[in-house]
Amino acid sequence: MGCLVARSDVSQRPSAALRRVLLPLALAQFICSFAGSNMNVMIKDISTDLDTTVQGVQIAITTFLLVMAALMIPGGKLTERYGRKRCFTAGLALYGVGALLSAVAPGLPVLILGNSILEGVGTALLIPPVYILTTLLFTDVTSRARAFGAVSAMGGVGAAAGPLLGGLITAAISWRAAFVFQALVVAVILLLSRRVEDPLPADPTKPFDTVGAVLSAVGLVLVVLGILAADNNGWLMLALIVAGGLMLAWFFVWIRMRERAGHEALLSTRVFRSRTANLGLVTQNVQWLMLMGLSFVAAAYLQTVRGYDAIQTGVVFTAATIGLLLSSVLAERFAKRRAQRTLIIAGFVLSIAGICLLLVMVGGSSSPWAFAPGLFVSGFGVGAMLTPSVNVVQSSFGERQQGEISGLSRSVSNLGSSLGTAIAGTILIAGLSHGAYAAAMAALAAIGLIGLGAATLLPRTLTPVQGE
Repeated sequence: MGCLVARSDVSQRPSAALRRVLLPLALAQFICSFAGSNMNVMIKDISTDLDTTVQGVQIAITTFLLVMAALMIPGGKLTERYGRKRCFTAGLALYGVGALLSAVAPGLPVLILGNSILEGVGTALLIPPVYILTTLLFTDVTSRARAFGAVSAMGGVGAAAGPLLGGLITAAISWRAAFVFQALVVAVILLLSRRVEDPLPADPTKPFDTVGAVLSAVGLVLVVLGILAADNNGWLMLALIVAGGLMLAWFFVWIRMRERAGHEALLSTRVFRSRTANLGLVTQNVQWLMLMGLSFVAAAYLQTVRGYDAIQTGVVFTAATIGLLLSSVLAERFAKRRAQRTLIIAGFVLSIAGICLLLVMVGGSSSPWAFAPGLFVSGFGVGAMLTPSVNVVQSSFGERQQGEISGLSRSVSNLGSSLGTAIAGTILIAGLSHGAYAAAMAALAAIGLIGLGAATLLPRTLTPVQGE
């Protein structure tokens, strides 16, 4: 009852009880984003210790992000059947097991099993409840915006701080200790999440669209695998991408057929009828693509071309962390003065400008600090638009569709992360030279223009939906 009472008293600022509930949710988003980027500074250490290559580590990182993207929509749907709190707890437990298995991995296959598969599946189970519970518990527009700001900021900080924290842990102990750190944080989240109550009852009779889940997952996996195959075989790349596209087309046909037949589909076609939400999903995908692609390219280049170790690479990335933290701190002030559309547009402009700085300054200097201005500006830009993009999408739908839209939103964001690592990483690994670095950065900037274009098409005034 405590949570229900608190829900009616959030007209301006969340109650102390709700702020305590928000803490484990924000920490969960932090550790999952941290896991997606901290391995970037361990590339050299992991490849040496496990007797693998840079491409092997890239596959592990991309697979982790891809598993999340492929299973996030089914994960969001399962929250309706088994309950948001139960899925959150189960996901955390599975994630913790995967982190511990990764810490003792004797080779790349076990690392992929622990980090890429178990942590990826765990994340797909626990992240949708984070956004669904945030939407359901914080019913007032202002308090919900603040809550999304905290969760999104922690996600961005986790992604930006991953290289620094991962580098510090790797240099002080070993890369394996970074996975132990993740397991410890998960244990803390499990302890704190005892206060979280699910405001809506689970519906065990809710049907689950298994065919739709398989079609969507296979389609996404094939598309990303095609990109990863680009540097080995052009025809294989084309075949995989086409096959993935056909699978996704089949998925959309399938869910439309189920809806017309009156059956429950994995994803309602209604979530694609909101032009505002669709544009918001594009901005989410591109901003995470830019952030994770930039992180992988800069980290790989510093370690394999410049010869820096994990701690040196992590310190260089401090600039991005500072930029993202600063914009997160100022997020509420920005939101009061500027429309969400304006903030998203400004975020893309700054992020693209930061990539341009990385191209110009790094090319003309051998100093590691030549990376700092570009990383700072890019980090600040991404931090400025993370919260508005999430709020645009989540607030476009009522309570009954939060499971679907949360899964779709997180799937699109994680697909962007995996595509960023796959596209930029593939270009870089193809040459691992200054020319390949420039090409990878230029590709990220060009993709950023797509996100900027989508942001400019968002309506100037956004009216959040609070119910159905």
